[in-house]
Amino acid sequence: MPQWSPSPPLDTKIFVGLSGGVDSSVTARLLLEQGYENIQPFFMRNWDTIDEGDGSGGCEWEKDFADVERVCRESLGGRKPVLVDLSREYWQDVFQPSLDIWSEGATPNPDVSCNQKIKFHALPEKLLAESSNAWLATGHYARLLPSTLDHRLPALHRASFSAKDQSYYLSTVKTTVLARTMFPLGAFASKDEVRALARQWNIHTSEKQESMGICFVGKRKKFSRFIDSYLTAVPGKIENEQGDVVGEHAGLWNYTIGEGARVSGQRQKMFIGRKDIARNALIIVGADSPVLQCVGLSTSDFLWFGGAHGCPSAVKSTEGLRVQAQTRSLATGSLSNCVVRERHDGSLQIQLETPIVGVSPGQFIVLYDGTWCLGGGTISNTRTQADQFPVPLLPPIETITVST
Repeated sequence: MPQWSPSPPLDTKIFVGLSGGVDSSVTARLLLEQGYENIQPFFMRNWDTIDEGDGSGGCEWEKDFADVERVCRESLGGRKPVLVDLSREYWQDVFQPSLDIWSEGATPNPDVSCNQKIKFHALPEKLLAESSNAWLATGHYARLLPSTLDHRLPALHRASFSAKDQSYYLSTVKTTVLARTMFPLGAFASKDEVRALARQWNIHTSEKQESMGICFVGKRKKFSRFIDSYLTAVPGKIENEQGDVVGEHAGLWNYTIGEGARVSGQRQKMFIGRKDIARNALIIVGADSPVLQCVGLSTSDFLWFGGAHGCPSAVKSTEGLRVQAQTRSLATGSLSNCVVRERHDGSLQIQLETPIVGVSPGQFIVLYDGTWCLGGGTISNTRTQADQFPVPLLPPIETITVST
C-alpha cells in the first residue's frame, strides 16, 4: 500500500467542523483556497441548555451556530451548514463519567474525553459512514505525518505553533479515525497568521475571542455552582500539613490539586496539596511543600499510538522507555523527561526526572518522543516527594528512542 498522505485527492468530500470561532472558519476557507470544492460544513452541538434550570448553561450554541451560518453564507460560497446534535452521546459518554470522577474526589479532563468519545468517534460514525472516501477536517492545532512504524498510517505530532498545540487533547483518538482527518492549522507558526488570513478573506469571526474552559459550564456560571447542581454537597474539613483545621469545604470536587487555596487567616499563599478521600478532608500547603511535587504516577488504561500498535518493547525492560511526560497543557509547565515501565498487571509506572507541580488522579498523562505523541491514559495514582518512599530522581536523559 502507498504511504499515508495528510492531503487526500482534491475531489474528496470533506466534512469541515465549524464552531463559530476564527480557527475553524479559517480552516474551512483554507480548504477551498487549496482546491477542495466538495466540502460540507457542519456544527456539532454537545450540550442541551434545556438541562439547565436557569437556562444559562452550555455553550450558547445558538449564537455560535448563527456565526457559523454567516461564515458559510459570506465566506464559503453560500454552503449550508449541517447541525449535528450529539448532546445525548456527550451526556452519556463524557459528562456522566466526569461527574462520577468528580464525585470520587479526582479531577477529570472532559476535553480529552470529548475528543476521544465524541468528536473523533460518535461524530465520524455519523458523518463518514455514508462514504468510505469522505474525510473530516477540524481547526485543531496538531499535525499528522506518516508513521515511522507503518508508513500506511498517520502519526500524531505537536503543532508547529507550540503555544497552541492541542495534540495532548487528541492523544487518545484512534488512528483509524486520524487516517481520514485533516488538521490544516497544524503547520501555522502563530495565531496571528490565522487571524491575518481571516482579515484578508473578510471572515467576520476574525476578531472573535477564543472560548476558554469547559463548554457545558457556560458563561454565567461558576464551576462550583454548576457541579453542585448535579452532585450532593459533602462538607468536610480543610487542614494544613500539621493537621490543624483551618476551614471547611463544601465538596472535594470543587478543588484541583495545585490550584490556589482561598482560605482566610493564612500567613502565606496556600495551595491545594492533597485530598484525603477516606476522611473527606482537603489538605492545603505552602508553595514550597514537597506535597505539590509529583515525581511518579501510574496509569492503567494507556492507549499507545491510537491503538494502531502495541506498546514499545522498552517498557517491558528493566531500563524502561525514556520519553517525555505531559500532564496538562504546556502553558502550565507540566512537561518532564521520564522513564516508563510496564507492571505485571499491564499498567504503566512513570518516573519523572523533574517533578511536576500539582498532578491529580483523573487527569491525563500523555507521552511524547520529541514532537511525536505516543499516546495517553488516565492518571490512576501519583507519588510526591512527601511520600514515605519517594521515587528517586533520574540522571539527565541524553537520548530518547522509541521502538516496538
